[in-house]
Amino acid sequence: MDVFEIFISAIFVNNIVLAQYLGNCPYLGCSREKGVALGMGAAVVFVIIMATLCTWLIQYHVLVPFDLAYLQTIVFILVIAGLVQFVEMFLKKMVPPLYAALGIFLPLITTNCAVMGVTILVQREEYDLMTSLTYGLASSLGFVLALLLMAGIRERLDTARVPKAMIGTPIALIMAGLMSLAFMAFKGMTS
Repeated sequence: MDVFEIFISAIFVNNIVLAQYLGNCPYLGCSREKGVALGMGAAVVFVIIMATLCTWLIQYHVLVPFDLAYLQTIVFILVIAGLVQFVEMFLKKMVPPLYAALGIFLPLITTNCAVMGVTILVQREEYDLMTSLTYGLASSLGFVLALLLMAGIRERLDTARVPKAMIGTPIALIMAGLMSLAFMAFKGMTS
């Protein structure tokens, strides 16, 4: 695959949330308002790109040369946790309203399987550094796209007549499933 194909595929066809089902916790938890969704999306974009860069460099310059590839998961988790701590400190100091709005979901980026998934997928596919960064950027943009679409739908649902038993998480899960089905239509673009 060329870089453009990887970019488009990671956003639409193999969307990290809607096709690979990674990162559902912040996807459902931070998609109540567009502002919060955009803030979470920006944080995830930064963490995924930096994690992809750092883990790729560590994998090919430390773990593989010293025959320590079996430590990949532990090292990747530590790198991601460090990056999330940096983002958390930055937002707490520079953007307190966003920090407060993200609440518990900000530290949960550490355990966001979308971030870990991207870092491991670029290793599994054996992408070079630039292709890895392109894939990381595209995957994170796909995450932001899914988050913003869901936020828009959920804001619209607040004014819609929804059966009482379906208000909140139940209707959000149904919408997530429908969005996932809609994104499956992009699979035909790759054949």
